[in-house]
Amino acid sequence: MNDEAIHGIPGDRVIRSGDVVKLDLVAEKDGFYADAAITICAGNATPTADALVRCAERSFYRAMVEARAGNRVREIGRVVERETRYAGFRVIRELCGHGVGRTIHEPPSVPNYNERRLRTRLTEGLVITIEPIISAGNGQAALQPDRWTIRTADGSLAAHYEHTVLVTKHQPILLTAA
Repeated sequence: MNDEAIHGIPGDRVIRSGDVVKLDLVAEKDGFYADAAITICAGNATPTADALVRCAERSFYRAMVEARAGNRVREIGRVVERETRYAGFRVIRELCGHGVGRTIHEPPSVPNYNERRLRTRLTEGLVITIEPIISAGNGQAALQPDRWTIRTADGSLAAHYEHTVLVTKHQPILLTAA
C-alpha cells in the first residue's frame, strides 16, 4: 500500500480511506504466463494520490501504442517517462516491464524511461508487459528486509499499472484486460 511500489506481501494491515493499493496478479494457463497490475485509491483519495494513479494508467495506454513490430523497446519507456514527468511524477527506474511467455520474466527488459543504449527492436508475436511504476517523490526504490517488497526510498506514494501485450505489425493486442 501507499509507498509499496511492487510485491507488497499481504498481511494483517487494514486498508483505510485514502490508501493507495496495488493489485498485482500473475496467471498461468497451459504453460504460458500473463501478468497484470492496477492501482486503486481506497475511499477518499488525496488529489496527489488520485493524479498519480491516473498518470500510471494513462502512461500505460499511451506507451502501449509503441508496442509494434519494428519499433525499438526504448520507445515504450520514452513515452512512459514523458507522460510521467509532464504530470510532475517520477519513474522508478530500477523497475521495468519484461517479456513473458513460458516463464513470468523473459527478455527483453522494457524500461519505463528512454534507455538510449537499448537498441532492441520489437518483433511480431513477442509478448511483453508494459508496466509504468511511478512515484510522487524522487523515484528511488528500496528493497525491504523481506527481500521481496520494494518501497519508495523517500516514503512517497507509488502507483503501478501493468498489462500483458502481444506485439503485432499494426495495433498491439491487449491480452489481460477486458
